[in-house]
Amino acid sequence: MARFIRQWLLRVVSFALTGLYQLYRVHPVVWRWTATHYRPWMQRFARRHAWMTCQFAALDVPAYRDFLRRHRWRFRWFDLASYPETSKENYVKAYPEDSRCWLGALEVAGTVVDESSGSSGTPHNWLRSRRELKSVHRNVAGYTSMVFPRRKLFVINAYSMGAWATGTNTGIAMARVAMVKNTGPDIDKIVDTLRHFGPRFTYLVTAYPPFLKHLRDRLDADGFDWTRHRMYGFVGGEGMTEALRDYLEERFVKVRSGYGASDLTIGMAGESDATVWLRKRLLTDERLRTRMLGPDEGRVPMVFQYNPLETYLETNAEDEVICTINSTAVMSPKVRYNIGDEGRLLTFPEVEEMIRPDREAWADWERAARVEGMRLPLLLLFGRKDSTISYMGANIYPQDVEYGLYRDNPMAAHLEGFCLTVDEYADLESRPVVNLQLRDGTSLDEADRDKLALVCREGVVRHLARVSRDFAQSLAEDPTAADVRVLVHDFRTGPFLRGTTRIKNVYLVKPAESAGPVGSVGSVGSVEGEQR
Repeated sequence: MARFIRQWLLRVVSFALTGLYQLYRVHPVVWRWTATHYRPWMQRFARRHAWMTCQFAALDVPAYRDFLRRHRWRFRWFDLASYPETSKENYVKAYPEDSRCWLGALEVAGTVVDESSGSSGTPHNWLRSRRELKSVHRNVAGYTSMVFPRRKLFVINAYSMGAWATGTNTGIAMARVAMVKNTGPDIDKIVDTLRHFGPRFTYLVTAYPPFLKHLRDRLDADGFDWTRHRMYGFVGGEGMTEALRDYLEERFVKVRSGYGASDLTIGMAGESDATVWLRKRLLTDERLRTRMLGPDEGRVPMVFQYNPLETYLETNAEDEVICTINSTAVMSPKVRYNIGDEGRLLTFPEVEEMIRPDREAWADWERAARVEGMRLPLLLLFGRKDSTISYMGANIYPQDVEYGLYRDNPMAAHLEGFCLTVDEYADLESRPVVNLQLRDGTSLDEADRDKLALVCREGVVRHLARVSRDFAQSLAEDPTAADVRVLVHDFRTGPFLRGTTRIKNVYLVKPAESAGPVGSVGSVGSVEGEQR
């Protein structure tokens, strides 16, 4: 009888909380009010709700019930950590779709099937109900209306269309607050659209970061009059360095990133003026970086704000981000789901206490924080823990290579993208290789190729030596550690030949995909630059 009463009590309260959350998503104005009036007590409330969501799933989701039984789980009141972590490997792949839904039943009418890109393995299908998608669209619309201009906003949705979650859902969400054209990643269509509608609208281009760079380079080459147009960028799908942001913001008024995952949902978190200021400050302020990240952390993470009432985040002992979506509208509940991203969580007051001792930094922070006024907690995201190559005792991260390629590089406009390999040469020495892909139609003679390779190599080595203590130590011990090779490839040749159907950049290449001089050691598998 006690179990029966507990079950129905949890059921009623969970549905009531989900209904309450729907109120602040009715209109973007309400969403903005919630984001600017968030208080620490809401974090405790959100954790209780995450616990209730897990317990509700334990009662009514067959797959999760069996998952807990196999892990010998025992009920404990309000103990969220008592529920074992789920993941793609131990949960999604282990149970069929219907058993992972409430009461083991799929909702057919109104359900949309999304597909992850498959660049890190076999593609997976993710099912989302009509109610779930409405919730996602309201959240994205609320964030967009807070960060970007709302008057005469024209969204050009350049995400890939089709079975991928980001493209289709971004278009639907943006239609709540703007006029939308879903061009997909077709630069010619975007150019034609800008020519047709002209400067009378404020444009927001949603795309993967590399594509936004390609668009900037194309418009520059066409002689586009940036001064007569107000252009903004909203990117996602992978990480973006401040070097690339600076390059884009030479033309775009503002470029911001969103964070999401096909496994979970889009629109889990987003950048604000405050988080961008903080990230840029972490690049140059060693004392703040040590205070916030620790004395031995040379990497600079992406920084987002997120709403725990909607998406409750935790981190485990390995600093992996664990997510519970606090809503019964989610057809296949996502409870304590480990997506494999490395990150850290800080409340807004905690961040302020770390910045406050420096009066100059505090004044700058206050100015940045006032722009949107969000007081939501912060997610400091490093990306996938395995998205590295190891060399001379140092880990080389794709985002650090990107900094070196784009920072103060006068030849950056020639680059389509890059990937990393570790190649073994005839002398049996293995070297990290940065493979550069030229833009389609770019033709460089041998002298210009050598110049491009030299500029990029010097930029990468210089940045790695500055941000990676291990790499700097390797240089001190063995100067040959600076022998980072740079190979220039024509468009869709070499290691880029087999990756042309992928919708996101792949930065680490499998041995079979590499085109190294002798044979590629490579990484164990291909990994996207993950911010998704």
